[in-house]
Amino acid sequence: MICTSSVVGPIGANAQDGAITQLLWDDPGNLTSGPLYEQATAELTAYFAGDLQDFTLPLAPRGSDFQQRFYAALCAIPFGETRTYGDLAKELNVSAQAIGQACGANPIAILIPCHRVLAADGLGGFSGAGGVEAKVELLKLEGAAGLLI
Repeated sequence: MICTSSVVGPIGANAQDGAITQLLWDDPGNLTSGPLYEQATAELTAYFAGDLQDFTLPLAPRGSDFQQRFYAALCAIPFGETRTYGDLAKELNVSAQAIGQACGANPIAILIPCHRVLAADGLGGFSGAGGVEAKVELLKLEGAAGLLI
């Protein structure tokens, strides 16, 4: 596991060609040693300790052109801030439903921060382990919990 002390439980990852392709809950994945493993362990541990706001890990999520633009838009949301599905839909010129589906398909949650995307009238969903409760914990960790009240 690259991180065992997180608010969402143990985290592992899959990697290919020197980049993370998937974050996993309670599964070590294929990233179990080496420099990328060490960097992922250090960065996620620091993030969950409240000592890191910006990840520098190389990421390689698979997806369509739209999904790649969507991942870039998510990564542009600053630590401790949120956007709505509608905000991102306007930015990317797609429907809010397309944004929700893209969030649910995000293979590298946390590192590509889909937890920072909320519904106009509430939390929305979260595809990571623990569901919405995990999303709340991640937002609390980032100091965005005031937005939930």
